[in-house]
Amino acid sequence: MLPENRVASELGSGEMKLGPALETLALAYNRNVALIVNFMKSAYELAMEKLNKTSPTVKLTDQQKKELAELESRCQAKTADRELFLKGEIAKAIDKGDQEAVEQLEKQLVSERKSIRADYDEKKDKVRAGGKA
Repeated sequence: MLPENRVASELGSGEMKLGPALETLALAYNRNVALIVNFMKSAYELAMEKLNKTSPTVKLTDQQKKELAELESRCQAKTADRELFLKGEIAKAIDKGDQEAVEQLEKQLVSERKSIRADYDEKKDKVRAGGKA
């Protein structure tokens, strides 16, 4: 039971008898607790309000949603293609025992993932802004 309802339920159920002064105090307590509960906001709610003030939510059209999904699919496919190729090259370098090449290829893999993601994020931003990617 919520604290704001506790005193009222005890008064209403006949379990507890209070004098008029205490009844008034109990009712004031219930009102104050109810006000506090209604006006308190979680950190999440406050953060979302602040975010909406700085960058309001944009409603996307069905076409934009479709374009964004297509871009995400292409991004994943391109990333997977590069990963397959570079992981194959890494395996070859491991077989040769060339640790320096392995490290260089792993760095290249990370770099290409970031580059591909940045490229597609830029295209997605254009779609969200109303242009074509």
